[in-house]
Amino acid sequence: MADANVAPTPDAPDEEAGSAPARRDSRDERARAALEPLAPDERPPALLVAVGVSALLAVAVLVGGLTIHDLSSRGGSLPGAIFLAALFTLLAFGMYRRRYLAVLAFEALLAFQIILTSLALIVASTLIGAGEYLIALGLGGWLFWKLVRVMGRIQAGEHRGHA
Repeated sequence: MADANVAPTPDAPDEEAGSAPARRDSRDERARAALEPLAPDERPPALLVAVGVSALLAVAVLVGGLTIHDLSSRGGSLPGAIFLAALFTLLAFGMYRRRYLAVLAFEALLAFQIILTSLALIVASTLIGAGEYLIALGLGGWLFWKLVRVMGRIQAGEHRGHA
């Protein structure tokens, strides 16, 4: 039963009138305001790790495509390897230039890697294999988590630059 002497304040959120979206929007705005945009030449360590991983993958895929004989019998092709190497190279350059979509695309590839590694862990037949999958999951998950904040800081700089 409500107290008759206490009048509702107009600024207080009305819990029955669907104020959850308003609270969420307010919380999101505070979180965005707390993000410090990247300085003009700043590249956080997680971003540099992602650039390095992407560049190493580009080299590894290209070397593998060029050196493995009868690649088609293993489910691959040289044009496919060249395409993947070019994709990883473009992602590395885009991330180094702090492009939001490049980091987002790399995060999508990381998420795919995490899902596939989790599935491989389920069917691991040796403890060594399971340990390798756990290490890959830990490193991939760490990089994914660290890149989320980097993406937020890149996006904060883009929004403040356009305002």
